[in-house]
Amino acid sequence: MIIAHTIKETRDFVSEVKSAGKSVGFVPTMGALHSGHLALINRATAENDIVVVSIFVNPIQFNNKTDLETYPRPITEDIHKLEEAACDLLFNPEVDEMYPEPVFDKYDFGHLDKVMEGKFRPGHFNGVAVVVRKLFEIVTPDKAYFGQKDFQQLRIIQTMTASLNLPVEIVPCPTVREKDGLAMSSRNKLLSQAERKVAPAIYQVLNFIKENAGRIAVQELAELAVSKLNKYEHLNVEYVEIVDAETLLPVQSWSGYSSIIACAAVYNGKVRLIDNILIY
Repeated sequence: MIIAHTIKETRDFVSEVKSAGKSVGFVPTMGALHSGHLALINRATAENDIVVVSIFVNPIQFNNKTDLETYPRPITEDIHKLEEAACDLLFNPEVDEMYPEPVFDKYDFGHLDKVMEGKFRPGHFNGVAVVVRKLFEIVTPDKAYFGQKDFQQLRIIQTMTASLNLPVEIVPCPTVREKDGLAMSSRNKLLSQAERKVAPAIYQVLNFIKENAGRIAVQELAELAVSKLNKYEHLNVEYVEIVDAETLLPVQSWSGYSSIIACAAVYNGKVRLIDNILIY
C-alpha cells in the first residue's frame, strides 16, 4: 500500500492507474477505522481495479472544538487495517495540505442541511461538502462509497454531486452493526462500559418505530420513541424524526411517500450517537 501525504502524490498515482485503463473506487474517512469502514472498502475492492482511502479529520465540519480535539486518531492501527484490506493508496494529508488558504466556500442545499443534524450542528454539512468535493477533485474516483448510518450526509453528498455534475457515482452502503444492534461508529470507542451497555437501546427503539408504523400516528410514535429512550440512564435524546427519505422533511402520515426513514441523535453520556432505520 502506498501512503501519500500530499495532493500531488495522490494525483500522480491516480493519473498513472487511470492511464492504464483502471477504475478507481474511493472511500473517504476520518480514520479510527472499524468494520463499517472495512465493509465500504471491501465493496469498493469488489467493484473497482484500484481502491483509494483517505484519512483526514476535517476541522471545518466540527462546530464543537472539544469534539474535534477528542476525535480518535489511531493512525498506526488504521494503516495496519488498510494493509490487511488490500487498499492500494492511503491519502493522509495534514490540514495545511488540504486548506493552505482560509475556506469561504458556501453551498446552498435548501432545507436539506437545515433539518435534523443541521438544526443542531450549523455549518457542519457545508464543511462536509467542501472536503468531499475537494477529495473528489484530488482522487477523481469512478465510484465513491458512503455508509447509510450518516443518511443525511449521504443525501447531501448525492445532491451536491448531481447539482455540480461531478463525474462520480455515489454508492450507498448498508449500516454495519455490532451483534447487539449498535451502529458501528468511531465514537463508540469513547463510551464508558455502562454507556456502551445501554447504547443498543437506540436501535431497539428505532425498530419499535418500524414495527408500529401505520398503527400509531407519526407524531405520537416519534414522541413515544423519545420517551422510551430518555428513560435509560445515560441517554438523552436530541431528536427523533420520521421523515421523507428524499426530502428529509417530516412526514404527517404513513402514506403518500415513496420512502420514509426514522432518524435519531442521542447523547450517551457526553458522546453523541446517530442512527436511522428505513421504514419502507
